[in-house]
Amino acid sequence: MTTWTSDELNRIGTAEELQIASLRSDGTLRNPVTIWVVRHDDDLYVRSVNGRSAAWFRGAQVCHEGHIRAGGTDKDVALVEADPDINDQIDAAYRTKYRRYAATIINNIVSPKARSTTMKLVPRSTRS
Repeated sequence: MTTWTSDELNRIGTAEELQIASLRSDGTLRNPVTIWVVRHDDDLYVRSVNGRSAAWFRGAQVCHEGHIRAGGTDKDVALVEADPDINDQIDAAYRTKYRRYAATIINNIVSPKARSTTMKLVPRSTRS
């Protein structure tokens, strides 16, 4: 695994949305879905607003790999379950970045259901 460059962190972290496609067990990518992404320090995080039952998240649980597109950046990533102790900081990042949206929308991404799906995106040099 590699680390994010400063440019990648800025471009992806400030992108409004991210396209994510999780890897199937046969090595092919699922169809991409659009989700929100936040930056916390030098890491990028995503959540499933629909919880653990969302197709992209279930796929991520199988191979823990995928591909993202955001802010003009295309990258293969590892999808690592985040430490639950960081959820309050991730909530704050979502609230700050997406504050122009109604509270009812924000409440979905910081709900216990969504918090249980917090994944850290870790860049990979190549897809396995």
